[in-house]
Amino acid sequence: MDKEKCINSIRSAVKKGVHPGAPEDDLFVPTSVIVLFVFNPAVELLFIQKADVKGYPWANQMAFPGGHKDKKDFSTKDTALRELAEEMGINRENVEVMGSLGHFQTINDKDIEAWIGIWNQKEAINYDRSEISRVFQIPLKYLIDLHKKKEFHGQTPNVMVLKYPYEDVLIWGVTAKILHHLLEVLLKDV
Repeated sequence: MDKEKCINSIRSAVKKGVHPGAPEDDLFVPTSVIVLFVFNPAVELLFIQKADVKGYPWANQMAFPGGHKDKKDFSTKDTALRELAEEMGINRENVEVMGSLGHFQTINDKDIEAWIGIWNQKEAINYDRSEISRVFQIPLKYLIDLHKKKEFHGQTPNVMVLKYPYEDVLIWGVTAKILHHLLEVLLKDV
């Protein structure tokens, strides 16, 4: 499939998808992440591995770029794009945001709105080493094949089972929940 067809397919799937809504109460801290598609020879998703900082609750965890909503942010979309620039050196003008994948809550009272976008790669990644130890671009085909192999498709696995290994890392927790939802949305018409 050529790049434009693939982008249109992703855009359509996200638009048609039914995404989890925001929590009804305000007990959660608003945060957001951005799931970035990167078009190389293969379609890939961009992940970060959080830095190994003593006392940091997310040390060494795989994640999508993002963070807490600041008072200066107009929306969680604005938060995701600001954090992307701060953490990765990827400027908002080089990202086409296609929409929201919905809201995902964590066990430590965070409400994460996951945005989806395409990065045009007009700049090099220059990540903040105080927050990020590594950056991964994982082929979408690998993730879809693994999703099917683990029999996650059409299921809502328990968070203790919902894990996506890649090389020497493991995608789990809320990042795995977001990834699972994205893959289900993309596979909906398959």
